[in-house]
Amino acid sequence: MPGESVYIETSIVSYLAAKPSRDLLTAARQQLTTDWWADKRGNFDLFTSPVVLDESGHGDQGYAAKRLAALASIPLLDVSQEGIALGSQLIQQHALPVKAAQDALHIAIAAVHHINYLLTWNCKHMANAQ
Repeated sequence: MPGESVYIETSIVSYLAAKPSRDLLTAARQQLTTDWWADKRGNFDLFTSPVVLDESGHGDQGYAAKRLAALASIPLLDVSQEGIALGSQLIQQHALPVKAAQDALHIAIAAVHHINYLLTWNCKHMANAQ
């Protein structure tokens, strides 16, 4: 029975819907993502945001359609003024670099909505020790 919440960030559906990679690390992430999506996502209340939908709709239209289809049934969290302000604060306080403003917004949206987990493969700006 779901209970804990998960914010699905763009990198998750990108790995889920991508052409299989020959790069070992990327292929492993694709497989882990596919396995989690098939076997574990039902254990959580999933959420995403209009920011993820916007990002997922870019690029190759075939893969964009697959990304958007994977997100179609996931409820959207509002991008509130509080979330925008928190995202800006993360940038202003150098928690993330200016070029990662969208990443800061993902973190902020999940935080202001009290989401338990932010699921991402973005290890540069989000899933790291910083």
